[in-house]
Amino acid sequence: MPDQDQNSIGVALSGSTVRAGLVDEAGNIIDRREAKIAPENLVEQVATIARDLASIAPVSSIGIAIPGLVNRQTDSVVTSRFPSTVGGNLHAEFMRATGLRVEIENDANAAAYGEFKVGAGSGSRDMFYMMIGEGIGGAIILNGKLWTGSSGFAGEVGHITIDTEGLECVCGNTGCLETVASAPSIVRRARERLNRDSTSSLSRLGLKRNFTAFDVAQQAKEGDDFALMMIERTGKYIGTGVASVINLLNIERIVLGGGVMDAGSLILNPIIHEAKRRAFLSCFEATEIVAAKLGWDAVPIGVALLARNAADV
Repeated sequence: MPDQDQNSIGVALSGSTVRAGLVDEAGNIIDRREAKIAPENLVEQVATIARDLASIAPVSSIGIAIPGLVNRQTDSVVTSRFPSTVGGNLHAEFMRATGLRVEIENDANAAAYGEFKVGAGSGSRDMFYMMIGEGIGGAIILNGKLWTGSSGFAGEVGHITIDTEGLECVCGNTGCLETVASAPSIVRRARERLNRDSTSSLSRLGLKRNFTAFDVAQQAKEGDDFALMMIERTGKYIGTGVASVINLLNIERIVLGGGVMDAGSLILNPIIHEAKRRAFLSCFEATEIVAAKLGWDAVPIGVALLARNAADV
């Protein structure tokens, strides 16, 4: 049986689902659990899952990834898509309930660390990660360590301004990257275009009342011209944000993950093209832009390894 110092548990809270994995020191998932989130009883739900996984192999720590701003200095959740996690002493509650050393982290930071250690960022020294899904988050790894800024909030690339006269964002700013390139924004823009452009009526998306960003990507892969156009335009928006990252950080590698990247090369190629067009050429040529490799596993793997290697934060 593996030594307990080599195993940790990673828990990802995402959308309506809690995903958890028992992770060894090499970043392999030994076993996993998935359940619908019970927000009114979240602490006990996570503790139950942790006990279940710990019965398979001993563990010494648990990492919990939350979509929101996490202040590592105070171990507190400042804002989150799960209001029940904000305020109070969630860290202490998890410690009491699980009996383990607990680390709470932002989900993009967790995914970045997972990709850096065992995914698309492996082999690099400095990396920027962008998570493009229901929202858009980012994370920075410098000299092999996660860099979170003075209060833990670094990397919020989703709130780079793309259009100063654009829509209001949840953050209070207008025209953020998240307002045009997140999964809900792709759906909104597609619906608006379908409603005002009669030439788009041939798209199969118009036949589905409640299509998703995943549907847009799938139709694009099947050659739907309208869906292809929406994916390419989304890639241009993301590429504009990537160019800003390249110019600011002169980073070695940029890894793009999250559900929106399910479109594969159909969105990656426009991102790279637009980043090249907008970035300082010498910086662009020094940067490798790649798609993430770990998929949904990036967050639980990353937050488990962060809990195990807490010194890297």
